[in-house]
Amino acid sequence: MVRLDQFIAASTPLSRKDAKRAIGAGRVRVNGVPCKLANTKLRADVTVTLDGQACAVPGERYLMLNKPAGVVSATRDSEHPIALDLLPAELAVGLHIAGRLDADTTGLLLLTTDGQWSHRITSPRVECPKTYLVSLSDDLSESAIQLLEEGVALRNDPQPTRPARVRVRQPRLIELTISEGRYHQVKRMLAAVGNHVDALHRLRIGAIRLDPGLEPGQFRMLTPEEVDSVGQVSVRSARSAGP
Repeated sequence: MVRLDQFIAASTPLSRKDAKRAIGAGRVRVNGVPCKLANTKLRADVTVTLDGQACAVPGERYLMLNKPAGVVSATRDSEHPIALDLLPAELAVGLHIAGRLDADTTGLLLLTTDGQWSHRITSPRVECPKTYLVSLSDDLSESAIQLLEEGVALRNDPQPTRPARVRVRQPRLIELTISEGRYHQVKRMLAAVGNHVDALHRLRIGAIRLDPGLEPGQFRMLTPEEVDSVGQVSVRSARSAGP
C-alpha cells in the first residue's frame, strides 16, 4: 500500500510538497470521493483523479531527485543508503540512475526505466553537458579558467579533458559545465589547476535543471518537455547559451 501524496507525486509532475497542497485543496478524488488526507493508504484497485484527470504511474518512468550528501548513486549497497531508498518502493522498481554522483556530491540525479533515454545522457558520443556549482578552497585565477576552458591534463589520464565552460559567481564559487563523466572529473580538473573542491552540487543535465522547489531527498516526475529535451542539447549550444 502507498500513501496518497506519494502516488500523486509519482504519477504527475507535482513534487511531494505540491501533491500535499493539491490534496489539501480538495483537487484529488479516490474512487470519486474527495480525499484531503495526504497519508491515506491506497489499495491497488482504487481510481485516483487530480482535477478530474485519472492518475497512473506511467510504464516508463522519468524522475529527478535532489540527492543529499551521504547517499550513494547505486541500486544496491550493503553499507550506505542509496538513492532508490528515497523513493516509494513500488516506484523504485526497475529504475536505474542516468549519470551518477559521488556520495558527497549533492544535487540533480535522474532516474528512469528507459535504457535508451539514459544512454543519450551517459554516452560519451553525445557530449551531454552537465553543470555543477563548485565551492573552492582558493580563488580561481584567470589562467586557471583559461586552462579549464581549453581542456586540462588529468593525473594518470592520457587524454586531456574536453573544453569546459566556467562562470564565476563569487571568488570561490563557480559554475562549471563539462561534457564528460570521468571518475571524479570535476575534483580532478580543479586539482589539475592547483585548486581544491570543498563542495560540489549538480545543477543541470542537458536542458533539465534541478527544480528549486525540491528539498534534499525529495523527487518529482519529469515533465514531458523535460523528457523530450534529452539528446537535443549539445555542449556547444550549452557554451553559447550559458548555464
